[in-house]
Amino acid sequence: MKKSVNLNHKIILPLLCAVMSLSFCVSLTWRILGMLFNKPVPMENYTIAYPHNYTYVLNEPDKCRGSAPFLVLMIPVAPHDRPARDAIRETWGQENCVPGVAILRIFVLGLSWGHQASKIQAELGRESREHRDIIQKDFLDSYRNLTIKTMVMLDWLATYCPRASYTMKIDTDMFLNVDNLVNKLLDPSALHLKQDYITGPVIGYGIIRRDQESKWYMPFEVFGGVFYPPYISGIGYVFSVDLVPKILRMSKFIRPVFLEDVYIGMCLQELGVKLTYAADSRYFPRFSVSYNPCSFSQLISTTLAHPHQLPEVWHDFQRTKFAC
Repeated sequence: MKKSVNLNHKIILPLLCAVMSLSFCVSLTWRILGMLFNKPVPMENYTIAYPHNYTYVLNEPDKCRGSAPFLVLMIPVAPHDRPARDAIRETWGQENCVPGVAILRIFVLGLSWGHQASKIQAELGRESREHRDIIQKDFLDSYRNLTIKTMVMLDWLATYCPRASYTMKIDTDMFLNVDNLVNKLLDPSALHLKQDYITGPVIGYGIIRRDQESKWYMPFEVFGGVFYPPYISGIGYVFSVDLVPKILRMSKFIRPVFLEDVYIGMCLQELGVKLTYAADSRYFPRFSVSYNPCSFSQLISTTLAHPHQLPEVWHDFQRTKFAC
């Protein structure tokens, strides 16, 4: 009997090891290697100060008053980047881009920093009065604070534009085919609005970067495992506005991380919301696409190889797209 017990013991232990999660094993390996070969990174570098009662510096509380826009374009941008904002206003950010469809444009900013901060803020005030399309809260505008900026965006939608149908969060270095977005993807003539809907360039198995030299380095102590939950690349994603209050409520129970698109994915996973893959794989290429009017006529958004060329690309596209 004793021999049988010992035999079972020898069999069971290897089986238990064999069925251990690959994620756990690999993550543990990364953690040990990091402790042996990497210098420790201060954990405060990965602490996101959100939720927090940030205060509006610039706001547009009446932008949606008395209306229910079909689409709101929410564009995170650096305070000093006036050229990018003007280029978008003159191209895909035009609010009359699709006749008969109510589209709004909002730029989302934090505070500038450095010796030019006061000058930049004064210029922003004048720009805001001229265009009425800037919202700004008193957090430091930086790459590490993109999650804060995204949550500010959602707060604004929930508070000042809850009757909108859809919104798109899109970066400034993007080309957006607004006509395809509205008429091919969202369809303003549809009888019913999409619910719990979010789409864009889906990343199903995003590997967690453990290399401290990486821009996307994530300490094991902040987020364990090998893969992030499914999420949509932050370069540009479209979602139904009914998701906004749900994400905000869920965010109170999930520890924020500085990768804003990953964080939104974490909230959606807890909500049980499935990401929607675009019906046409050409809609949301994840990497920059060389400009060609015919290929651009098929997509919805893409990163431009040279963002400063947006006005030139846009005007050529408007001239030639119907020739394809």
